[in-house]
Amino acid sequence: MKVEKAIDLVNVTKKFDEVTAVANFSAEIKKGEFFSLLGPSGCGKTTTLRMIAGLEIPTEGHILLEGSDVSSTPAYRRNVNTVFQDYALFPHMTVRKNIYFPLKMKKISPSEAQPRIERVLRLVNMEGFGSRLPQQLSGGQRQRIALARSLVNEPAALLLDEPLGALDFKLRVAMQKVLKDIQRNVGITFIYVTHDQTEAMTMSDRIAVMKDGLAHQIATPDEIYNNPATAFVASFIGDMNFVHGTVLENDGNTCVLDVEGQNVTAKRSVDLGKGAEALVCIRTERVQVNPHRSVENRVTAKLSRIVYRGTDYEATCRIGASELRAVVQAVAWDADLREGDGVEVAWNAEDVIVFPREEEKDVIKYSVEAV
Repeated sequence: MKVEKAIDLVNVTKKFDEVTAVANFSAEIKKGEFFSLLGPSGCGKTTTLRMIAGLEIPTEGHILLEGSDVSSTPAYRRNVNTVFQDYALFPHMTVRKNIYFPLKMKKISPSEAQPRIERVLRLVNMEGFGSRLPQQLSGGQRQRIALARSLVNEPAALLLDEPLGALDFKLRVAMQKVLKDIQRNVGITFIYVTHDQTEAMTMSDRIAVMKDGLAHQIATPDEIYNNPATAFVASFIGDMNFVHGTVLENDGNTCVLDVEGQNVTAKRSVDLGKGAEALVCIRTERVQVNPHRSVENRVTAKLSRIVYRGTDYEATCRIGASELRAVVQAVAWDADLREGDGVEVAWNAEDVIVFPREEEKDVIKYSVEAV
């Protein structure tokens, strides 16, 4: 069965004078898909969204909307709508009139528009609010009305540029569920821009992880978390340990590395030959402290820091000059352990990801000074 594409980005590049904001970006976005553009500030995700919306024209490449090339088509002639962080509601208009506005621009009569307005109000769970002004609503309610106004036209795709950024944490988490439920109910393609990895992982069918205008990986949340394509993706998504290693042997299936004088085995590695300098990556929650069960990798270390976080403990362990963090569930933590104790840290070979050492320059690092 052929899957229909809502949007096809083909080698899209956008330059502003000498600066390349987006470089050779390609993605096929399916109809009804929740597709997120994720990355740090300045990575090109909003520029990509603006090109899809028609607010920017690509320097190179093509944008196809439902099979038609719209690369040079102005925004008002594209069957897409955009929801911004500031809602952009008309303060002097009631909720109902705000939602009616895009239909009015299409010369749809109020009587014909009424059922559509009521439908989207039900969809965003805002029935009974039609006569209120935007300033009489909470932030979450205004966001729902902005969504309703964008959906009433039944666009081919809804473009959302960090729409939850202005909301407080608990409301943002609640709205994530609302957005995903709405998207499932209407079956419209959502393209969502965010710098919040949890937001993208929670809601998306697929994610494009971007840095410096490049898409490092386009995949499902599960694939991106468990099989990051680059060291940058590994560092940006989730909590990852990075330590230096030297390849001792690599037969294509199993790689053995020297890490601070101790052997570490990896089942997932790039094609690095003997003697190559490597970046060895292990998720913090995959690292065990003084494990009782058998695992392939066991190294001796010293506990340098223990932090209790309610549901778990974060233990920082010194292995020579390197640090390795373990996140251990509170129920499994040995309460007798103290900082300065010698311990054995362990993890499975399948949990080790190896990248060339030169990719370390792309790893996202947060220093104490920066905080």
